[in-house]
Order: sequence, then C-alpha cells, then structure tokens
Amino acid sequence: MNQRLTPTTAALLVVPPLLWAGNAVTGRLMNGLVPPITLNFLRWIGAFVLLLPLAAWVLRRDSGLWSHWRRYALLGLLGVGCYNALQYLALKTSTPLNVTLVAASTPVFMLGIGRAFFGQRVSPRQWLGAVLSIAGVLLVLSRGDAAVLAQLRLVPGDLYVLLATAAWAFYSWLLTRPGDAPGIRQDWAAFLMAQVVYGLGWSGLFAGAEWSLTDARIVWSWPVVAALAYVAVGPAVLAYRCWGLGVQRVGPSVAGFFSNLTPLFAAVFSTALLGEAPRLYHALAFVLIVGGIVVSSRR
Repeated sequence: MNQRLTPTTAALLVVPPLLWAGNAVTGRLMNGLVPPITLNFLRWIGAFVLLLPLAAWVLRRDSGLWSHWRRYALLGLLGVGCYNALQYLALKTSTPLNVTLVAASTPVFMLGIGRAFFGQRVSPRQWLGAVLSIAGVLLVLSRGDAAVLAQLRLVPGDLYVLLATAAWAFYSWLLTRPGDAPGIRQDWAAFLMAQVVYGLGWSGLFAGAEWSLTDARIVWSWPVVAALAYVAVGPAVLAYRCWGLGVQRVGPSVAGFFSNLTPLFAAVFSTALLGEAPRLYHALAFVLIVGGIVVSSRR
C-alpha cells in the first residue's frame, strides 16, 4: 500500500528530475561527438561497472536473476534499453527544454497506462487534469503556433520523447508489481543490477544496429569522458535508485508529479550552458502541465 508523501520521500523524488535535466543538457552537448544510441549503451556500461562491487552476487546462477528473466528483461528493455536511448535520439532534433517539457506529460501517461493495463481507477478530476497537461504538451509541440499544430509538423525528437515517456510509465508501474526474486528485491543495488544486465543486452543490440545502419563514430576527448562519467553516476545509478524508492513509497501517480520539476532545472541549465533561453510558450506550457497535475492529484 502506498504511504503518505513525507519530506524525506519528497526529497528523494526531487533528485531524479535534477539529474535528468543535467542528462538532457549533456545529451545535447554530446550531439555530433557520441551517437545517441551508443551514448545510452556506454552510460549503462559505466553503471554496470559502478554496481559490480555492490551487487556482483546477482550474476550467480542461484541469485534469481536467471529464473526471473522475463521480468528483468522487460524492465531492462523499458528502463535501460529504450527510455534514455529515445531521449538521446530526441535531442538530435529538439532542445533539452522542449524534451523535458514534453516528458512532463509523464503523469498523464501514468494515469492512462495505469487505467488501461493495471486496473487503476481514474476519477473525473484526474481526467480534467490530464486534459490540461495534454494541452501543455500540445503547446510545446506546436512551438506556440497554432498553424504548426494544424499542419501536424512535429519535430522527430518530440515523437521520440513521447515514446520514451510511454516506456517510462510502463516501467514505473511494473516497479509496483510483484514477481522479483526475494533477495534481489530487498537490495537496491541488486535490483538495479538485475535490470542493467538485461538492459545492456538490449542497448548493445540497438547500438550495434546504429553502427551498422549509420556512419556512427565517437570523437573522444576528456570532456566526452567526463560526460559519460556523469550520465553513468548521476542519471543512471543515483536517479534510478531514488526514483525506484520513491515509486515504491507513494506510487507512480504521485511520483510522476515530480518529473515536472525537470523542465525548471533544464531551463536553468540550458540558459547557463547552451544559451537556449526559455520562450513564453514554454512558461505557459509548464503552467498548464503543472496545473493539470495539481488538479488531478487533489482528493
């Protein structure tokens, strides 16, 4: 059963959007230096190395990792193989602020997927909140111009991030479902390692396709190495740890609200590092998205 939102849990759920905003800016900075799918693969190789001293026992034959392979393979596909790979792909044609604002529709996906696939009841007030949030997302997709929306000319990156958001919503709901090996579930590092093991298989497969079908190459430098270290330590290990714990405590619907803090952090980072100042329609979109979630989460 979900617990009440406490200051400690709120603090846990603030950490992921802060790190994810930095992740979006880093992905944009790596554009042209590291291919997006390969960036995701290298990120999780780094996370695997970091987790190895803490959870190497998961790789043993009797750990439960292999007997519960369906669950961890699915979690690895959605959370490791797809989510950030799609976000990095999105950043080739979209800005960090746009990507994080579109991803702020996460709570809407949480409600819809929870209702459709996990038996979660959705109240009329929640649907009203969903409409407001979707209006905010449409405002971002249209770049504040109704004519753009009428012509359905979407930047490819916006579509990628919507797919990423749907994958993340499924992933978050699956975190609340039973089916884990007992020893793995009780150890956060082991639980993340179980996902990373299978996720590396998925992300490696996708990266191999990227190198086979495109002219992918890596331009190595110390800033690139530093960026890879950041995305492995922060957005991968720390953010996933805090998000998983927060979702277990208060559920995906409440936790999803905190993802809306990401655009605020992304706006600050983008202005400081990329010179991409937020526009008026970004502010209006954020008001709509947050307003929708506030309406939908009131009792």
